[in-house]
Amino acid sequence: MLFGKKDILVGLDIGSRAVKVAEISDTKNGRRLKRFGMADIPPGAITDGAISDPDTVAQIIRQLFKTANVKETNVAVSIGGYSVIVKKINVQTMPEAQLQETIHFEAEQYIPFDISDVNLDFQILGEAENNAGQMNVFLVAAKKEMVNDYVNLVTLAGLNPCVVDVEAFALQNIYEANYDIQGENVALIDIGASKTSLNILKDNSSVFMRDVALGCIQINQKIMSLLDCTYDQAELIKFGEENKKLPADERRQIISAVVTDWCTEIRRALDFFYTNYPDDQIKRIILSGGGANIAEFRKLLASEASAPVETLNPFNGFNVDEKSFEPEYIRQIGPQAAIAMGLALRRVDDK
Repeated sequence: MLFGKKDILVGLDIGSRAVKVAEISDTKNGRRLKRFGMADIPPGAITDGAISDPDTVAQIIRQLFKTANVKETNVAVSIGGYSVIVKKINVQTMPEAQLQETIHFEAEQYIPFDISDVNLDFQILGEAENNAGQMNVFLVAAKKEMVNDYVNLVTLAGLNPCVVDVEAFALQNIYEANYDIQGENVALIDIGASKTSLNILKDNSSVFMRDVALGCIQINQKIMSLLDCTYDQAELIKFGEENKKLPADERRQIISAVVTDWCTEIRRALDFFYTNYPDDQIKRIILSGGGANIAEFRKLLASEASAPVETLNPFNGFNVDEKSFEPEYIRQIGPQAAIAMGLALRRVDDK
């Protein structure tokens, strides 16, 4: 099915250290990457998902749209972290319209926030396997304050926010669009600057999600404290730039200590999955975000999790014009582009 331009949404991924924008189009030859761009955000402008300097971030977004030549103003954005709760629950089987009326009552049993302070949404997954007369439902609760902050930020940037998604769902969307799932149990893990999102898929459905406050910024902060350098300088050193004050062995020790913490948290999440599904095995782990580029992390995680680890290529199933996008650039930014590309798959009035 070809979508009219009125249905198109631009994916806008607003992270704590960078903004990414992606626009795709549907053609007779399949989906095509139309536009993509990235821009850095100054440290402190967004911390743990909280927007402390909306004017600066809005200006960066406006400039990014101009630089990337994105004309469309309808956008899909995403949120995550501790202000978002995603939980799979069982409820009595009922029509969707009836559940819409009772979802607040159901949610009060599972949401650790005041119900009046959150926006609620749900998705009916189907009949519960072992509970007659009940059905599985994905419950999503997001603090109204965070949702409003992101909506206001996008509006301040001169854009029209049409969809507010959950980061883990956006990641799942782009994974499904690019890979033949075949009912495998897969762990999707996005290592961002300040947050790691984990989404475990079983039989093509998400069964477990978790966000933890761990990310690449930890490595930068350790380097900055040792060398008294800027964040950008620490970023270059992190990825291998030589520095006389920080020998390569010490740099590797810093990275090793941080990624070991990441692996410990991920292992805990995987253990929780295995507790609930003892007969299932996670067949592969797919990484995205800036942390996916750290080779030592990929190697250690594969050992800790006893599963093959690979890096997500969000452009895999898309037509990419090499005249518009250099192949090496596309390869390098792929892991960081995942959420923006997942958001770009959304359409106006999506459920």
